[in-house]
Amino acid sequence: MIIMKKYTLKQLAEFLSAEFKGDPDCIITGIGSLESSVPGQISFLNDAKYKKHLDTTKATVVILKPEHCDLYNGNIIIYNDPYLAYAKISLLYDDRPAALSGIHPSAIIDQNCSIDNTVSIGPYCVIGKRVKIGRGSQVHTGCVIGDDVQIGENALLYPKVILYHKVKLGNNVAIHSGSVIGADGFGNANEKGVWRKIYQLGSVIIGNDVEIGANTTIDRGAIEDTIIEDGVKLDNQIQIGHNVHIGTHTAIAGCTGIAGSTKIGRHCMIGGGVGINGHIEIADGVIISGKSAVGKSLTKPGIYASSIPAMPYQTWGRVLVKLVQLVEKKKA
Repeated sequence: MIIMKKYTLKQLAEFLSAEFKGDPDCIITGIGSLESSVPGQISFLNDAKYKKHLDTTKATVVILKPEHCDLYNGNIIIYNDPYLAYAKISLLYDDRPAALSGIHPSAIIDQNCSIDNTVSIGPYCVIGKRVKIGRGSQVHTGCVIGDDVQIGENALLYPKVILYHKVKLGNNVAIHSGSVIGADGFGNANEKGVWRKIYQLGSVIIGNDVEIGANTTIDRGAIEDTIIEDGVKLDNQIQIGHNVHIGTHTAIAGCTGIAGSTKIGRHCMIGGGVGINGHIEIADGVIISGKSAVGKSLTKPGIYASSIPAMPYQTWGRVLVKLVQLVEKKKA
């Protein structure tokens, strides 16, 4: 049975500590976009280029910046950052199934573990020796947790997450399905054309309030640990090499690859598909646009880009010819 979540305009405004105009008792049962919302939903206008949809939206309530309030005659919540308001309200309508505390009988758990009695462990999980799991954490179907792993409070491991031995998670960490934390870093030494494995002796330390997307991999350190600090947000299918250090509240979009021993600062934003070389440093507050290639340290905050946008094939051919000509001219 699905229980519909209902809030009044007044309740939502109070939740946001915001002013509102309109019917305080109108009921909101969900969230929709301005263009596709239906009666009973709340929507928001964050970018002025979408204001044309205010004339046709069927949303019962719209979240608006103060300067946009005169554009709409319906029920509104007034908020300086409507997108942030939407993010906060989304928590109230979260429809993920609630997990019940307890251990499923099919789970395999070593006797020497320390697991709080409020923890939920789903079917077919395998948990190794001396594992510690804190209060309120959820370990969903098919997760594998290696020996000596430590998991803080209110962690959420979606199905088929794998944590290798000695990995440490802080509080309120969410890891989505298919992610592997603590696999060996890509370390090899060459002996007369033959690669000799460097055994990885470090681990992975993940701070509080970190979210890791599906199928993301974070390698353990070679000697020291790979470190992901508090509040970091990682998208799907990111590769983080051994001994990488990512600072607090940095956000990284999907398909980015970060080579080993790179240090990324705090409050950085890294777009999708970025490639970052190893053994470099990126300063606090750096923004890197998607598809960029970062080959050397970025020592000052700012916006960086290196990709060439798509263009017609014939145009690209002419651009390539010009690039070759420039190289040849420089040689001459």
